[in-house]
Amino acid sequence: MSSFSNPHYMYLFSLKNGKKRLAYGQSPEDALMILSYRLSAEEMDEILKDDFEKINQRKLQEHVDQLG
Repeated sequence: MSSFSNPHYMYLFSLKNGKKRLAYGQSPEDALMILSYRLSAEEMDEILKDDFEKINQRKLQEHVDQLG
């Protein structure tokens, strides 16, 4: 199956410290699940799961200073 049939998007999730965490997935829930594979439970607890922004890859450079 082609990956083009299941589009993925970039999401910026807010963190409790005011920074943002970049995630990638088919939906915000999928992106959080993918993040959970590589982050510890403590790191996942820092993510505000309902506070996210869907961004375009072309605009990623505009958000680099917010990442933490």
